[in-house]
Amino acid sequence: MKYIICLMLAMSVVGGVQAQDFHDWKVNFKIVDEAGQPIQGAEATVFYDRMAMPDKSIDPGKITGLTDADGAFMASHHDRTYGLRFRVQKDGYYSTDWTEDFHRIFSPEKLNRNLNLVLKKIGKPIAMYAKKAINLKLPEFGKPIGYDLMVGDWVAPYGKGGSSDIILKKDYYEKASNDYYSKVTVSFPKTGDGIQLFTPSEAEIGSSFCSTHEAPADGYQPELTRETSASPGQPSKVEYDASRVYFFRVRTALDHNGNVVSAHYGKIYGDFMTITYYLNPTPSDRNIEFDPKQNLLGGIESFEQVSAP
Repeated sequence: MKYIICLMLAMSVVGGVQAQDFHDWKVNFKIVDEAGQPIQGAEATVFYDRMAMPDKSIDPGKITGLTDADGAFMASHHDRTYGLRFRVQKDGYYSTDWTEDFHRIFSPEKLNRNLNLVLKKIGKPIAMYAKKAINLKLPEFGKPIGYDLMVGDWVAPYGKGGSSDIILKKDYYEKASNDYYSKVTVSFPKTGDGIQLFTPSEAEIGSSFCSTHEAPADGYQPELTRETSASPGQPSKVEYDASRVYFFRVRTALDHNGNVVSAHYGKIYGDFMTITYYLNPTPSDRNIEFDPKQNLLGGIESFEQVSAP
């Protein structure tokens, strides 16, 4: 379906250029590590989807090469390409993928792309509690309900959980399909617990390892809200963003001066109420690099299994 949509868009004319016409494109890669140092010998692959004529069928192709001592690699072609996909990989690093859709805009910037990408080094992946909580549904609206991350369920009486790590509340009102209001509130039971948003740099976007290797030691806020609403004649409001990454701290113990004595750290990929969460089982260990072969959360469905680090 995506190919069909892209194909239809690519046939439109913008700026006097048609997707069925041949055109030149070029991509200059600069591949570095997290410290900004160039990575030599990384395999860079450019996948391009071009139209075959006269039937306008999809004719995929690819160009592959290795980065030089400066972390550089260049790929170019003369064809009917309407979109590019990039993958960069090297042993000992997490792979990075990127997509560049031309759509109807064949601008010089898109056809001559300088792309800086970060490859994140594989450090010390560990066993963690990890689960894809797809379309997490609260048992009741308008009521704070705890979720046990180590059990992967709501706390009693709604589920098998015994300890509230995260407290979720959803207020929802609907008059019609185009007239509604939804607010999700995320809070925590203990002083010192909290959550914070992580925003990767543009060069890091696309890495299969979305987070940093360690969760921050501080900077956690005790509450987070996400609103979605629609009303006839008014702009819709959508605060949900599936690409978000969060760090969190739970089960925090403080001394009499308010300093953290111990806590469990973790991360979330996605946004509430569809998330993938990871929780380090060791108190005070901020490592959040997950080994998908060592999930401590048993008894979950296949669609809840986590494969991303």
